[in-house]
Amino acid sequence: MRIVIPENLNSNSTQLAYTLAEVMVGIAIMSVMFLTLYLGFTQGFGVVQGSRENLRATQILQQQAEIIRLYTWEQIDPASGWIPPTTTWTFYPLGGTGNQGITYTGTVSVANAPMTESYAADNKLVTFALAWKSGNVQRQRQISTLVSKYGLHNYIYNPQGQ
Repeated sequence: MRIVIPENLNSNSTQLAYTLAEVMVGIAIMSVMFLTLYLGFTQGFGVVQGSRENLRATQILQQQAEIIRLYTWEQIDPASGWIPPTTTWTFYPLGGTGNQGITYTGTVSVANAPMTESYAADNKLVTFALAWKSGNVQRQRQISTLVSKYGLHNYIYNPQGQ
C-alpha cells in the first residue's frame, strides 16, 4: 500500500512513501535470506571438513594395509612385537604450532583367516580399525586384508637371500 503525501497543498506534486508494515515485511524477508545463506555456507564447510577427515582416514588405512603386506610371516605374528597394537596419527594441514587438529587412533588385530581350504593355516586376516572424533561425533573406519605366508614380501624383501 502506498500513501500519497502532498508536498505542498497548493501544488500538484506528490511524494510516494512506504508504510511501516511494508518495511517490516521486507526486513523479515531479507533476514530469512541472509540466515539461509549463512546456514548454507556453514553446512558446505561442514561437508568439506567431513570429506577431508574421511579421505585422510582412508589414506591411513590404505597405507597400513600396504605396509603389512611387506612384513614377513614371522613379523606378522602378534607375539613378535613388530606390529604395534595401537597407533595414533595427527592431521590438520592448517593447524599451527601446538594445534595438531584431528587425532586418529588406530588398532590392529591379527586372526586366523576365515576359510576352510587346506591352505587356511598359511593365511592371516589382518584388520585395521581407525577412530577419531569430529566435533561431537565419534567416527570410525575399518579395513581388512588377507596376508599369505608366501605373499608379496617374498618377492620384495628376502632377508635370507633365497
